[in-house]
Amino acid sequence: MVSNAAVAPPPTRRIGNLALVWRHAKRYPGQIAAAWTALAITSAATIAIPYSFKRIIDRGFGANAGEAVAGAFHYMLMIVAVLAIGTAVRFYFVSWLGERVVADIRTSVQRHLLTLSPRFFEENRPSEIASRLTADTAQIEMVVGTTVSVALRNAFTGIGGLVYLFAISPKLAGLLCLGIPLVILPIMLLGRRVRNYSRTSQDRVADVGSMVTETLGAMKIVQAFGQERREAERFAGAVEATMAAAERRIILRAVMTAIVIGLVFGSITLVLWEGATDVAAGRLSGGSIAAFVLTGGIVAGAFGALTEVYGELLRGAGAAGRLAELMSETPEIAAPAHAVALPQPERGEITFEHVEFRYPTRPDTAALHDFSLRVAPGETVALVGPSGAGKTTLFQLLQRFYDPAQGRLTVDGVDLRDADPGEVRARIAMVPQETVIFGASARDNLRYGRWEADDEALWAAAEAANAAKFLRELPQGLDTFLGEGGARLSGGQRQRVAIARALLRNAPILLLDEATSALDAESERLVQEALERLMADRTTLVIAHRLATVRAADRIVVMDGGRIVEQGDHAALMARSGLYARLASLQFSEAA
Repeated sequence: MVSNAAVAPPPTRRIGNLALVWRHAKRYPGQIAAAWTALAITSAATIAIPYSFKRIIDRGFGANAGEAVAGAFHYMLMIVAVLAIGTAVRFYFVSWLGERVVADIRTSVQRHLLTLSPRFFEENRPSEIASRLTADTAQIEMVVGTTVSVALRNAFTGIGGLVYLFAISPKLAGLLCLGIPLVILPIMLLGRRVRNYSRTSQDRVADVGSMVTETLGAMKIVQAFGQERREAERFAGAVEATMAAAERRIILRAVMTAIVIGLVFGSITLVLWEGATDVAAGRLSGGSIAAFVLTGGIVAGAFGALTEVYGELLRGAGAAGRLAELMSETPEIAAPAHAVALPQPERGEITFEHVEFRYPTRPDTAALHDFSLRVAPGETVALVGPSGAGKTTLFQLLQRFYDPAQGRLTVDGVDLRDADPGEVRARIAMVPQETVIFGASARDNLRYGRWEADDEALWAAAEAANAAKFLRELPQGLDTFLGEGGARLSGGQRQRVAIARALLRNAPILLLDEATSALDAESERLVQEALERLMADRTTLVIAHRLATVRAADRIVVMDGGRIVEQGDHAALMARSGLYARLASLQFSEAA
C-alpha cells in the first residue's frame, strides 16, 4: 500500500480523478473528434428510427400508401446504414483511444517510478505497485474504450430522445420529465457507497496480485518448507475477501439499478396511459404515439444504462486515483537546479565527513554516527564488521540512494547533494552479493554495465570475469534468454555475469559486496585475478567476509555500530586483539 504520507483518500473517491485519463487522452484531438462525430451521428440515427416508424404508420394507411411506405422504408434503410457505419467508426476510434491512453499511462507511471528513491519502495510493496500498473490500468482501459463511450452515447441519445419527445407531444414529454428527479435521487444517495465499495474491491484485488507475486517468487522456499497447503489457504482467504468486497458492491449496484429502472419504466407507463387517452380523443395520431412509445423506450434504456455506467466510471475513477497517487510522489533524490559537474579527469576520491544517517524505516537507530573516512584515488579499502555495522549503508549513500542527515559525502571533491545523481552513479560500478539478473538475454544483462558496448567488448568482459566459457555453451549464446532472475544459471554463473557487467562499466570507483562469495575455488581464483587487475587503477570499496579479500586490500576499516572502531592492515589489526581479531577468528578461521 502507498505510505500514509502519499495517500489522499478524498481524491481517490471522486469522478474528478478521471482528469488523469483526460490529460493523456487530449494528446490525440483528431481521434477524439472522430469518435465524438461518430458518436453524435449514431445517436442521431438512433433517434431517427422512431421517426421513420411514425412516417410508416401515418402514411401507410392513406392514398398512395404503397409509395409512401416504400419511401419510408428507404429512409429507414438509409438510417440503418448510417448507424452501422457510424457505430463501426466509433468503436474503432474509442477502442484505439482506450489502448493508447492506457499505454501512455503505464509508460508515464513507470517512468515516474524509476525516478523515486529506494525509500518509497521500502515502504510500498513492489507487487502492489505492479498491480496498479496492470489491474488498475485495465480498469481504465475499459472506462476509456467502453464505459465513456457508452455513457456519452446514452447521454446523447437520452437528451436527443427527450427533445424529440417534446416535439411529438410537449404535454406527455413534460409528464415524463417529472420522473427524472426520481431517477437521479437514488444515484446521488447510493453513488457514494458504490464508490467506497469499488475502492475496497480494487484494494482486495491488488492484495491477491501481491500475494501471487510473492508466493510464486519464493516457490522453492514454499516447497522446501512444505508450506504449499498454508499458502493455498492464505490465497483462498484473500480471494474470498475479494469476493466479499465485490459482492457488497454488486448487491448495492443491483439495488440501485432495480430502483432506477423501476422508476423510469413506471413513469413511462403512466405517461403512455395518458397518451393513449389523447389518441382515443384524436389529439395524437397513431404514428405519433408509436414514435413516442419507441422513443420513450430508447430514452428509458439510455438513462437506465447510465446508472450502470456510473458505477463503472466510479471504479475507473478509483483506479485513476490509485495511479495518480503514484504520479504525485516526488523524488526525494533529484538533481539540483544548477548541478555542479564532477571534475575531469576522473580521480575516484571518496570522502565521508562526519556523516550521520538513519534509515527512514528505522528512525530510532543510527546506521552511521559521526562517520568520517577518506579513500584516496586508486586505494582499495576493505570494510569489515558485524551485521548492521553500517557497511552496506556506505554503498547506499555513495550511490546517492539516500542523503545523510548531517555531514557531507564527496566524490572528487564535489558534495553529492550538489551533483547530478546520474553523473555520480556513472562513475561507480557495483557488484552486489545478491546478484540481480534480469529476465532478458545474456547480452542485455551484460550490456546493463554499458548499453552501447559491442560484442567484442562484451566477450572481453566475460573473459575477464571467467564467464565466457559457459556463455558460449548456452543454446543461443549471448542471445539466450536467462529466465526470471537468471533461473537458467547457477549461483556462481550469475555472480560472474554481474562481475562482467561491472567490468564493462569501466568506472573509476568499484563497490564490491564480497564479489567472489558464490564462486567455487577455481572460478574464485580466476575472477580474483581479473578483479585485482581491474582494481589496480581504480578506487575500490570492498565489503569483505573472506580473509583472502581482506589481505589484498591496501587498508582495512573495521566498523561497529555505524562507527570506525579500527583501521590498518591485517597484521597490525591482529596484533591489537580487538574486534577485527575476534571477527577473524570467528568468520575467517576456515579461510585462514
